[in-house]
Amino acid sequence: MSTKSLAARFAELQAERERTWSKEQLEKNAAQRRILVERFDPASRPKAGDKLAPFTLVDAEGGTIESTALLANGPAVLVFFRFGGCPACNIALPYYNETIAPALADAGIPLLAVSAQIPVDKGPTERHGLTFPTYGDPGYALGRQLKLTFLPEDQPAVQPGQPWIGATLGTDSYEITEPAVIIIESDHTIRFIDASPDWLARSEADAVLAHLPEVGVETSQAA
Repeated sequence: MSTKSLAARFAELQAERERTWSKEQLEKNAAQRRILVERFDPASRPKAGDKLAPFTLVDAEGGTIESTALLANGPAVLVFFRFGGCPACNIALPYYNETIAPALADAGIPLLAVSAQIPVDKGPTERHGLTFPTYGDPGYALGRQLKLTFLPEDQPAVQPGQPWIGATLGTDSYEITEPAVIIIESDHTIRFIDASPDWLARSEADAVLAHLPEVGVETSQAA
Protein backbone atom coordinates (compact mmCIF):
# COMPACT_ATOMS: atom_id res chain seq x y z
CA MET A 1 0.00 0.00 0.00
CA SER A 2 1.10 3.57 -0.52
CA THR A 3 -0.27 6.27 1.71
CA LYS A 4 0.79 9.39 3.53
CA SER A 5 2.86 8.42 6.56
CA LEU A 6 1.72 9.17 10.08
CA ALA A 7 4.80 11.35 10.57
CA ALA A 8 3.80 13.46 7.57
CA ARG A 9 0.28 13.85 8.93
CA PHE A 10 1.62 14.97 12.29
CA ALA A 11 3.95 17.42 10.54
CA GLU A 12 0.91 19.01 8.93
CA LEU A 13 -0.76 19.28 12.35
CA GLN A 14 2.33 20.91 13.82
CA ALA A 15 2.58 23.33 10.90
CA GLU A 16 -1.03 24.35 11.45
CA ARG A 17 -0.35 24.92 15.14
CA GLU A 18 2.66 27.05 14.34
CA ARG A 19 0.39 29.22 12.20
CA THR A 20 -2.42 29.50 14.74
CA TRP A 21 -1.07 28.95 18.26
CA SER A 22 0.58 31.53 20.48
CA LYS A 23 4.29 31.26 21.22
CA GLU A 24 3.44 30.35 24.82
CA GLN A 25 1.15 27.51 23.73
CA LEU A 26 3.76 26.11 21.36
CA GLU A 27 6.53 26.26 23.97
CA LYS A 28 4.41 24.60 26.66
CA ASN A 29 3.40 21.76 24.34
CA ALA A 30 6.96 21.23 23.10
CA ALA A 31 8.40 21.36 26.62
CA GLN A 32 6.07 18.65 27.95
CA ARG A 33 6.85 16.35 25.03
CA ARG A 34 10.60 17.02 25.40
CA ILE A 35 10.54 16.21 29.13
CA LEU A 36 8.72 12.95 28.51
CA VAL A 37 11.23 11.94 25.84
CA GLU A 38 14.16 12.78 28.12
CA ARG A 39 12.69 10.69 30.93
CA PHE A 40 11.78 7.76 28.72
CA ASP A 41 13.68 4.61 29.71
CA PRO A 42 12.81 1.65 27.46
CA ALA A 43 14.71 -0.69 29.80
CA SER A 44 12.19 0.02 32.55
CA ARG A 45 9.23 -0.97 30.38
CA PRO A 46 7.80 -4.37 29.46
CA LYS A 47 9.33 -5.71 26.24
CA ALA A 48 8.72 -8.36 23.62
CA GLY A 49 8.74 -11.76 25.31
CA ASP A 50 7.35 -10.48 28.61
CA LYS A 51 4.06 -11.92 29.76
CA LEU A 52 1.12 -9.80 30.87
CA ALA A 53 -1.39 -10.60 33.57
CA PRO A 54 -4.95 -11.06 32.32
CA PHE A 55 -6.86 -7.79 31.98
CA THR A 56 -10.35 -6.41 31.47
CA LEU A 57 -11.46 -3.65 29.08
CA VAL A 58 -14.77 -1.76 28.86
CA ASP A 59 -16.50 -1.06 25.56
CA ALA A 60 -18.47 1.99 24.44
CA GLU A 61 -21.71 0.47 25.73
CA GLY A 62 -20.26 -0.26 29.16
CA GLY A 63 -19.84 -3.98 28.55
CA THR A 64 -16.63 -5.74 29.51
CA ILE A 65 -14.29 -7.99 27.58
CA GLU A 66 -11.76 -10.23 29.28
CA SER A 67 -8.34 -10.63 27.70
CA THR A 68 -8.71 -14.42 27.79
CA ALA A 69 -11.70 -14.08 25.45
CA LEU A 70 -10.01 -11.44 23.28
CA LEU A 71 -6.96 -13.67 22.78
CA ALA A 72 -8.77 -17.01 22.61
CA ASN A 73 -8.15 -17.52 18.88
CA GLY A 74 -4.72 -15.92 18.50
CA PRO A 75 -2.98 -12.55 18.80
CA ALA A 76 -4.60 -9.14 19.09
CA VAL A 77 -3.33 -5.64 18.32
CA LEU A 78 -4.00 -2.85 20.80
CA VAL A 79 -3.53 0.81 19.87
CA PHE A 80 -3.28 2.98 22.98
CA PHE A 81 -4.32 6.60 22.55
CA ARG A 82 -4.71 9.56 24.90
CA PHE A 83 -8.43 10.42 24.78
CA GLY A 84 -11.25 10.85 22.29
CA GLY A 85 -10.80 14.56 21.72
CA CYS A 86 -7.01 14.50 21.35
CA PRO A 87 -6.16 16.11 17.97
CA ALA A 88 -3.16 13.84 17.38
CA CYS A 89 -5.21 10.76 18.24
CA ASN A 90 -7.83 11.85 15.72
CA ILE A 91 -5.09 11.69 13.12
CA ALA A 92 -3.55 8.42 14.32
CA LEU A 93 -6.72 6.37 14.69
CA PRO A 94 -8.03 6.95 11.14
CA TYR A 95 -4.51 6.36 9.85
CA TYR A 96 -4.50 2.90 11.45
CA ASN A 97 -8.01 2.38 10.14
CA GLU A 98 -6.70 2.97 6.61
CA THR A 99 -3.40 1.12 6.86
CA ILE A 100 -3.65 -1.88 9.18
CA ALA A 101 -7.32 -2.51 9.97
CA PRO A 102 -8.26 -4.09 6.59
CA ALA A 103 -5.37 -6.56 6.65
CA LEU A 104 -6.02 -7.52 10.27
CA ALA A 105 -9.73 -7.99 9.59
CA ASP A 106 -8.94 -10.29 6.65
CA ALA A 107 -6.62 -12.32 8.88
CA GLY A 108 -9.13 -12.48 11.72
CA ILE A 109 -6.84 -10.61 14.11
CA PRO A 110 -8.64 -8.25 16.52
CA LEU A 111 -7.64 -4.59 16.46
CA LEU A 112 -8.69 -2.44 19.41
CA ALA A 113 -8.13 1.19 20.36
CA VAL A 114 -7.65 1.66 24.10
CA SER A 115 -7.53 4.69 26.39
CA ALA A 116 -8.14 5.36 30.07
CA GLN A 117 -11.27 7.33 29.17
CA ILE A 118 -14.49 5.99 30.70
CA PRO A 119 -17.18 6.23 29.54
CA VAL A 120 -15.66 5.58 26.15
CA ASP A 121 -15.84 8.62 23.86
CA LYS A 122 -17.62 7.55 20.66
CA GLY A 123 -16.40 10.70 18.91
CA PRO A 124 -13.43 9.20 17.01
CA THR A 125 -15.57 6.32 15.69
CA GLU A 126 -18.38 8.64 14.63
CA ARG A 127 -16.08 11.26 13.08
CA HIS A 128 -13.87 8.86 11.16
CA GLY A 129 -16.01 5.77 10.65
CA LEU A 130 -13.53 3.55 12.45
CA THR A 131 -14.01 -0.12 11.66
CA PHE A 132 -12.38 -1.29 14.89
CA PRO A 133 -13.80 -0.82 18.39
CA THR A 134 -12.65 1.62 21.06
CA TYR A 135 -12.27 0.47 24.66
CA GLY A 136 -11.67 1.99 28.08
CA ASP A 137 -9.01 0.78 30.50
CA PRO A 138 -10.65 0.84 33.95
CA GLY A 139 -8.44 2.39 36.61
CA TYR A 140 -5.49 2.55 34.20
CA ALA A 141 -4.94 -1.15 35.01
CA LEU A 142 -3.50 -2.27 31.67
CA GLY A 143 -1.79 1.06 30.99
CA ARG A 144 0.00 0.85 34.33
CA GLN A 145 0.91 -2.80 33.78
CA LEU A 146 2.55 -1.71 30.51
CA LYS A 147 4.05 1.36 32.27
CA LEU A 148 2.45 3.68 29.74
CA THR A 149 0.91 6.22 32.12
CA PHE A 150 2.44 9.49 33.25
CA LEU A 151 1.58 12.69 35.09
CA PRO A 152 2.10 15.99 33.23
CA GLU A 153 4.44 18.62 34.62
CA ASP A 154 1.67 21.18 34.92
CA GLN A 155 -1.04 20.09 37.38
CA PRO A 156 -2.90 23.24 38.44
CA ALA A 157 -5.61 23.16 41.07
CA VAL A 158 -9.02 22.58 39.55
CA GLN A 159 -12.13 24.52 40.49
CA PRO A 160 -15.51 22.72 40.57
CA GLY A 161 -16.98 22.52 37.08
CA GLN A 162 -13.75 23.60 35.43
CA PRO A 163 -12.80 21.55 32.35
CA TRP A 164 -9.62 19.53 32.81
CA ILE A 165 -8.12 16.22 31.70
CA GLY A 166 -9.39 14.30 34.74
CA ALA A 167 -12.95 15.29 33.89
CA THR A 168 -12.43 14.44 30.22
CA LEU A 169 -11.08 11.00 31.09
CA GLY A 170 -13.62 10.42 33.84
CA THR A 171 -10.78 9.47 36.18
CA ASP A 172 -10.53 12.63 38.31
CA SER A 173 -6.76 12.45 37.80
CA TYR A 174 -4.08 14.14 35.72
CA GLU A 175 -2.66 10.69 34.91
CA ILE A 176 -2.80 9.96 31.19
CA THR A 177 -1.61 7.20 28.88
CA GLU A 178 1.16 7.45 26.29
CA PRO A 179 0.41 6.34 22.74
CA ALA A 180 1.56 2.81 21.97
CA VAL A 181 0.94 -0.18 19.73
CA ILE A 182 1.13 -3.63 21.30
CA ILE A 183 0.73 -7.07 19.74
CA ILE A 184 -0.23 -9.63 22.37
CA GLU A 185 -0.05 -13.40 21.82
CA SER A 186 -2.82 -15.77 22.86
CA ASP A 187 -0.90 -16.65 26.05
CA HIS A 188 -0.61 -12.93 27.00
CA THR A 189 3.02 -12.72 25.88
CA ILE A 190 4.01 -9.44 24.23
CA ARG A 191 5.09 -10.03 20.65
CA PHE A 192 5.70 -6.35 19.84
CA ILE A 193 5.46 -3.10 21.77
CA ASP A 194 6.24 0.40 20.58
CA ALA A 195 5.44 3.13 23.10
CA SER A 196 5.99 6.80 22.40
CA PRO A 197 6.42 9.42 25.12
CA ASP A 198 6.04 12.05 22.38
CA TRP A 199 2.42 11.94 21.22
CA LEU A 200 3.45 13.40 17.86
CA ALA A 201 5.69 10.40 17.11
CA ARG A 202 3.82 7.11 16.83
CA SER A 203 4.19 3.70 15.20
CA GLU A 204 3.99 3.64 11.43
CA ALA A 205 1.94 0.90 9.79
CA ASP A 206 5.01 -0.79 8.29
CA ALA A 207 6.54 -1.29 11.74
CA VAL A 208 3.39 -2.93 13.05
CA LEU A 209 2.68 -5.15 10.04
CA ALA A 210 6.30 -6.32 9.97
CA HIS A 211 5.53 -8.18 13.22
CA LEU A 212 2.34 -9.76 11.86
CA PRO A 213 3.38 -12.40 9.33
CA GLU A 214 -0.14 -13.84 9.58
CA VAL A 215 -1.48 -11.00 7.42
CA GLY A 216 1.01 -11.52 4.59
CA VAL A 217 1.04 -7.83 3.63
CA GLU A 218 3.97 -5.75 2.43
CA THR A 219 3.64 -2.01 2.88
CA SER A 220 5.23 0.97 1.22
CA GLN A 221 4.46 4.46 2.45
CA ALA A 222 4.95 7.83 0.88
CA ALA A 223 6.57 10.61 2.88
